[in-house]
Amino acid sequence: MILQALPTAYLVFQRDIPSAIATAKARIRLLSNAPLVSIVDDDESVRAAMSSLVRSLGYESCAFCSAEEFLTSPRMHDASCLITDVQMQGMSGLELQGELAVRRPDMPVILITAFAEERIRKRAEAAGAVAFFSKPVDSHALIECLDATLRSS
Repeated sequence: MILQALPTAYLVFQRDIPSAIATAKARIRLLSNAPLVSIVDDDESVRAAMSSLVRSLGYESCAFCSAEEFLTSPRMHDASCLITDVQMQGMSGLELQGELAVRRPDMPVILITAFAEERIRKRAEAAGAVAFFSKPVDSHALIECLDATLRSS
């Protein structure tokens, strides 16, 4: 009796292998051309969490600990979207957004902050930010924002 149950389970698994392989191949093709989302935040744990979330969505991620590091990186030219903290040591996220308006005006910018002030939100939106999130970031809202932004790019 046990032997009869095993072949059925095995056949179900074996039947699903071709579709699983096809799905994996399709995902590899998609990932090879996956948009790059750059993340700039001076908090290592936020960078790690954001990078993990972005990769789980099938996008490529590249994290930077400062705006200056991002601006001098060759990946700046490859990025399809930027997620940046507002308040950081050195150049702020708003200053980075302003610099990108000159260097990469086509790059969508998403700002996040632990200190959500209305005047900062208005300044970010006036400068063309795609979104402005308060920490802790609502991951569902961020996912929707990223998907919509990268689909329209």
